[in-house]
Amino acid sequence: MMKRLVILAIMAALLTLSCSGSVKRYGIEVVAEYPHDAGSYTQGLFFDKGELYESTGTYGKSTFRKVDLETGEALLRIDYPEEYFGEGSVFFKDSLYVLTWENRKVFVYDARTMEPAGERDYPRQGWGLTTDGRSLVASDGSSRIYFLDKDLRLERKIIVRRDKHQIKWLNELEWIDGRIWANVYTTDNIVIINPRNGNVEGIIDLRGLLPKELRTIDTDVLNGIAYDSVTGKIYVTGKNWPRLYEIKLVRK
Repeated sequence: MMKRLVILAIMAALLTLSCSGSVKRYGIEVVAEYPHDAGSYTQGLFFDKGELYESTGTYGKSTFRKVDLETGEALLRIDYPEEYFGEGSVFFKDSLYVLTWENRKVFVYDARTMEPAGERDYPRQGWGLTTDGRSLVASDGSSRIYFLDKDLRLERKIIVRRDKHQIKWLNELEWIDGRIWANVYTTDNIVIINPRNGNVEGIIDLRGLLPKELRTIDTDVLNGIAYDSVTGKIYVTGKNWPRLYEIKLVRK
């Protein structure tokens, strides 16, 4: 019954995304592709000072990595105990934050040395994490996005809507040009969200991005958005995908 309810909820979310309205619709152009570790169950993906970082999930395999874009190899790697399921991650105010899913813990590190700076309790499930430069910006798999201070205290939250319909299953997040980009879990869509009011202003359709011949039994859903503010380039990947793609938007 629970599985059926989840499937029905996801179908409703897809129907909401596909309905007509004033929301801008985009396809993509693939500019370049790079190797990606097919063993990486991507949960968080971001650039900092031109360097690529990734956090990965699943119990017993969760990691945080500094990644070489050209090769996909880990230049630095932190492995987590098997009881933790890693989620979103980001650098903010001289610290690195790494969420966990159901553990309701956040791992914090000194951003300069990468030395552990403690664990923090977290009052909800951890999913996606990014920053607007002033606050941490987090999702929990619902239609809500939370703005937090450096001590993880709630500053405000928004409800993400398209027209009057709430968009749930918000997963990995990225802050790009004053807007929040969010993967919608189990779909091939990214939504572009106004951070002031939660309104969806754009939908990006990435269907068919990973070719069938590159998919295996372990290949999972689209997840992972990274914006390099140094170059202005945007990259996406998925859970256990063998490729990471640089993309450009194409207006439909």
